[in-house]
Amino acid sequence: MTCVFVGLIGTVLCMMYDLFFTEVLQFPLSAIINVATLIFAVNIVFLVIGALYYGAVKFSKAGETVFIVLFLLLTVFFVWKMQGVHRTDNPAVNVQFRYLSSGIIIILGLLTAIGIPFLFHNRKFEEYVL
Repeated sequence: MTCVFVGLIGTVLCMMYDLFFTEVLQFPLSAIINVATLIFAVNIVFLVIGALYYGAVKFSKAGETVFIVLFLLLTVFFVWKMQGVHRTDNPAVNVQFRYLSSGIIIILGLLTAIGIPFLFHNRKFEEYVL
């Protein structure tokens, strides 16, 4: 349940970030990364991440540490790989797309690596939210 809650937080943060890009910066390519995609994709991804986290915690005492390090490294790797993506022939729009995608990856990566373990061990969260 913690991962689902973190997924909802991630969805809202990513939608706000996407709204900033599409409205304030006049980002023209919002066909792939839009509200519907974010709502479904982020929540499905966090369900899978929840199963991975549960398995990591139950498998080993160091499983949580491995989970945190793994997802921090995956976040850095995906941001690095995003810098080589070419979405269009317009260089300015390519840079904006990289910033938008990288921002979403960073938001979700940090929520996964830091948010899930923090809320999982937070007694007030367990008592008042779950």
